[in-house]
Amino acid sequence: MTEPAAYQQAPVCPRHPERVSYVSCQRCGRPVCPECQRPAAVGVQCVDCVREGARTTRMPRTQLGGRVTDGRPVVTLTIIGVCVAVWLLQQVIPSVTGDYAFVPAYGQAQPYRFLTAAFLHGPIFHIGFNMYALWVVGSYLEPLLGRMRFAALYFVCAIGGSVGSLLLATPSVDGRASWVTASVGASGAVFGLFGALLVLNRHLGRPTGGIWVILLINAAIGFAPGIAWQAHLGGFITGVVCSLLLVATAGQSRRRWQLPLLAAVLVLVVVAAAVKYAGVAPQFLPA
Repeated sequence: MTEPAAYQQAPVCPRHPERVSYVSCQRCGRPVCPECQRPAAVGVQCVDCVREGARTTRMPRTQLGGRVTDGRPVVTLTIIGVCVAVWLLQQVIPSVTGDYAFVPAYGQAQPYRFLTAAFLHGPIFHIGFNMYALWVVGSYLEPLLGRMRFAALYFVCAIGGSVGSLLLATPSVDGRASWVTASVGASGAVFGLFGALLVLNRHLGRPTGGIWVILLINAAIGFAPGIAWQAHLGGFITGVVCSLLLVATAGQSRRRWQLPLLAAVLVLVVVAAAVKYAGVAPQFLPA
């Protein structure tokens, strides 16, 4: 004998079985309680359907592969935060600068210096200009390229800047020579971003006049003691090469090659450093 409709089991929310709900999800048709309801174009959807829809929906991207988002430039802010923290550490423990700055003579035995030098800085005006430039350029490039591509570009340019210092240094034991002089700063990486910005904006047909002011200011800072203009040049050239490859693979079907190509640039930069060291006499390479 069939029970009357009034005595049939009331519909309940699958996520909260103790809650009766006569409202159904417009996508799956299951009952959905007020806590699990999400507004839809027509009616409501349950949280499970909303999550599934977000997973299967393709995010819109920029011309160069970055996801269209209004979020903060997380990578840029993280790098700035690390640089500021390291600079404060330098003030407390001065030996940090000498232990991690880039010195061409020590690069072969201590290769970590190629990267760590990019997080060290000199006087407060040095880190101030570099972080301001990084914020201005990074806030523009990171959304355009996407976080992963931007991070890869930054770190390849940072290493490229140190390699630039190495390639333009002449082996010597003279304490005043660039071969044994320490250099610090994110300038190499920042100049790489400058180079990338000029290439990418030209590709996109956007103006680049304002960037020249920051570029010239940072170029002038490059002649201050302890800051190598060679790193600026190395980073700039590296950034230009990387951005040309990004432009060449900007099409949707070719974007999968962008990160491998940036990795290839890094390999070439490392090979250039290895070739330089291979031609240096042992007496100029302290252990």
